[in-house]
Amino acid sequence: MRAVVLREFDTPLVLDEIEKGSAGPGQVLVKVEASGVNPLDTKIRAGKAAHARRTLPAVLGLDLAGVVEEVGPGVEDFAPGDEVFGMTGGVGDVQGSLAEYAAVDARLLARKPAALTMREAAALPLVVITAWEGLVDRAQVHAGQKVLVHGGAGGIGHVAVQIARARGAEVFATASPSRMAVVERLGATPIDYTTSTVEEYVAKHTGGEGFDVIFDTVGGRVLDDSFAAVRTYTGHVVSALGWGTHSIAPLSFRGATYSGVFTLLPLLTGRGREHHGEIMREAAALADAGALKPLLDPRRFTLADVAAAHTAVESGSAQGKIVIDVD
Repeated sequence: MRAVVLREFDTPLVLDEIEKGSAGPGQVLVKVEASGVNPLDTKIRAGKAAHARRTLPAVLGLDLAGVVEEVGPGVEDFAPGDEVFGMTGGVGDVQGSLAEYAAVDARLLARKPAALTMREAAALPLVVITAWEGLVDRAQVHAGQKVLVHGGAGGIGHVAVQIARARGAEVFATASPSRMAVVERLGATPIDYTTSTVEEYVAKHTGGEGFDVIFDTVGGRVLDDSFAAVRTYTGHVVSALGWGTHSIAPLSFRGATYSGVFTLLPLLTGRGREHHGEIMREAAALADAGALKPLLDPRRFTLADVAAAHTAVESGSAQGKIVIDVD
């Protein structure tokens, strides 16, 4: 089969022929139709993502959507012909989705929502799992809360906004001036972080009380700002990029709580993979109900164009998720 292979970090990706493989115990062989591109993919390629524990040579690509071709021993939930999607590889020793076929752990998959195309489905897995683990698993977002999403027009952020709204929360989201309209279309109240201070938007939108839940998708100083913007006692800050050195004094003085999200753990350790499949099923239900839809960049890329797709992600020029057409 054709696949895009990384032979050495920080070198060009190579379109090559590799062994197709087959479905082992607990696996299904998926004919990949689309592969979502995430910033993490570009960091892995550059050798700047030690936490992904990628061994070389490797086929990258975390997210896929496709059709089940073969079912391995012990798999009962899927059959040949099923359309599926999930975050299935691309880290550790697990083959990624930049290939015509991938043998994947069936626990990581769900049936593709009928309301979404293959391209749209491939854009969701990593970002929806990250947003769900933060907002639902950690913060238990519910109706009546005020939720602030930092980076509300970004890959994780625009999905987090939709999940929080689907659970009944009133949602606010920071964005740059050029992306404010995107946030508003998603149903959140936009906050221009370039002109509003933390104190100003906390006073304006919460009467100075702070937000019930803050989901940080940016990291660095934005996470520090989150500690100063959360509600006293009951507030909860969640971050997908809490990897720096931070002072938690503002959080402690509010008696609030913090949670980190590390979405790769089930792929790296083999533990908790069933829950990723559960999240994908929840996401499919939301999509089919009209409550979840990814923003896609209109440009089209194939396996031969993966380098250009990575450049588009790295440059920040993408207006939505970049997706590779594999089939």
